[in-house]
Amino acid sequence: MKRPVVFVMFFLILGFALAGLYWSQRRPKSNPVSANAIINMAADAQRDLSRIPMHFTRLSDEQEIAVGKELAARYATQTRALTPEEEGLEKYVRRVGGAVAVHAHRHLPYTFTVLPDHNMINAFSLPGGRVYIGEGMLDLLMTEDELANVLAHEIEHIDHYHCVERVQIEAQMKKLNLDVVGALLQIPLDVWEAGYHKDEEFEADREGMHLAVQAGYSPFGAVGTFERFAKLCDEYVIHAKSPDQELSELAIQSLMGYFRSHPLPSERLAQAKRIIAEEHWEDRKTQKAFRVEYEVQNGQFVK
Repeated sequence: MKRPVVFVMFFLILGFALAGLYWSQRRPKSNPVSANAIINMAADAQRDLSRIPMHFTRLSDEQEIAVGKELAARYATQTRALTPEEEGLEKYVRRVGGAVAVHAHRHLPYTFTVLPDHNMINAFSLPGGRVYIGEGMLDLLMTEDELANVLAHEIEHIDHYHCVERVQIEAQMKKLNLDVVGALLQIPLDVWEAGYHKDEEFEADREGMHLAVQAGYSPFGAVGTFERFAKLCDEYVIHAKSPDQELSELAIQSLMGYFRSHPLPSERLAQAKRIIAEEHWEDRKTQKAFRVEYEVQNGQFVK
């Protein structure tokens, strides 16, 4: 699409958005709309327009699911079997993730997998609905609401086509024909563990909070997570504070990689607090305990 046409469409969308805002303000009982809401609306419109060429060549849901299945098979060969205790943890993650995913716009076969590695402080998603979370990330979470917000963030990377667009971009760069069996083998797995463009990360944060709230969770789960990330960033990246807890060298490397591939925790925290104020969610502070239920027989964890 030619650039002038893109600009015309952008200003048309922005014009309609501002017109809608104008008419909503004329209603006597309407809620006030902040300047940040208008900025977010314009940013979303511009970002959507920049992705129009990708939209026309986007994989179908069926193709995306097939790609995700093939990539997931590669991950399965690189991880060990879960212990009964870890299976109990994964069952819990699946329950929370399933409660959140049912509110996603795209009805995909969402699945949730725990990667049994306490040094892996990360979560990521694959095209087609597959979400992964490392045990190191789970170790940092204090409430079920924090877990729900982390999983909702990853769901939104899928829901908003960030994952599948990355497949298309990688295929274009490497001149891959995705219809050819084995073509995906040329895309390294660590591509999926890396973060996305800053705007896409903020979009996943923002929409993930809405998704978690729809599922009955507190938006302060996101606040608590970002506050903990900010503290870890101060301790291990900026070295402004002495660490309260000792992390292994591998965990520190994982944490550093996470911070390099995501916006600053302080920026994510500021956005989360702004959204809570804009949506009037200040009274939704109650959070559920992080509680995994295990079945024990003869003093041993069982499936």
